[in-house]
Amino acid sequence: MVDDADCDPWCQWIVRHRHGGDDSFRRELFAAFLAPLRDRLLDAAHIQEGDVVLDLGTGDGLIGFGALERAGLSGRAIFNDLSADLLGLCRDYAAEAGLQDRCRFVLGSADDLVEIDEASVDVVTIRSVLIYVKEKAASLRECHRVLRPGGRLALFEPINRFIVAGHGRAFCGYDISPIAHIAARLDALYDTIQDPVNNPMIDFDERDLLRLVTMAGFDEVHLELRADIEPRMNPQPWERFLASSSNPLVPTIGAAISQTLSDEEAAALERHLRPLVERGIGEHRMASALIRAVKHGGDKDARSPSKAGE
Repeated sequence: MVDDADCDPWCQWIVRHRHGGDDSFRRELFAAFLAPLRDRLLDAAHIQEGDVVLDLGTGDGLIGFGALERAGLSGRAIFNDLSADLLGLCRDYAAEAGLQDRCRFVLGSADDLVEIDEASVDVVTIRSVLIYVKEKAASLRECHRVLRPGGRLALFEPINRFIVAGHGRAFCGYDISPIAHIAARLDALYDTIQDPVNNPMIDFDERDLLRLVTMAGFDEVHLELRADIEPRMNPQPWERFLASSSNPLVPTIGAAISQTLSDEEAAALERHLRPLVERGIGEHRMASALIRAVKHGGDKDARSPSKAGE
């Protein structure tokens, strides 16, 4: 097992910073959000007995191992990620579960699947991957290339443009108007790490995804959009909030405060923000797109669920 203290930022985020190092919250997050999302995405993929499934940007293998269960004993899964440490986690799990003979691990970026042959897989799954990819069109063309005729694409992406557009004078969904000058220094740090203009996490919405999927060659495409705005947040401990980060590319909130603010500024920020965090006083905004698409052509169209009147 990879020691998360020594692993790359992608691995550190998944094993620790996503849930602020709180194992009980990690289990809660899995049960309430990640497991249902996995099942929803795999339902859209219509995985069948014996399918070969490519899980693009697999992370810790949540989708890939779930797909392997649905593909039966004759099915196989290809785990792709640009993080060698995350692929190491997946290899460890496969070995522990006795699944290594049905798994393949491919190190590489999502927009260049050179190690995967044309028309060699039945299903491609993608969960929260394209938000990190600048060349989204290239990734989707690669997905189309590696799919066999009748193959399916199941794609889930958060629409972060929706979240950012609604925050205004907010920090992580909390109103920071009284300390806006302090919070602006944190925002400036994040802007040096992720370009606020040319940022792949916010340079698209659901309409762009629909256009890119069809441009990649998929001629049957279905899109589901979900958007939620709620005048409340889930209360959380201040320590967990500080130990978390919104994505693998940025420091934890606590680290950003330490890097940016003076002791007096950090204290002022805590006095204002901590009660809001611990009481859940904020606005929750979330949007996501689920796309399922079929690559038609060839004999395998007969296996496509869309042809069978799904």
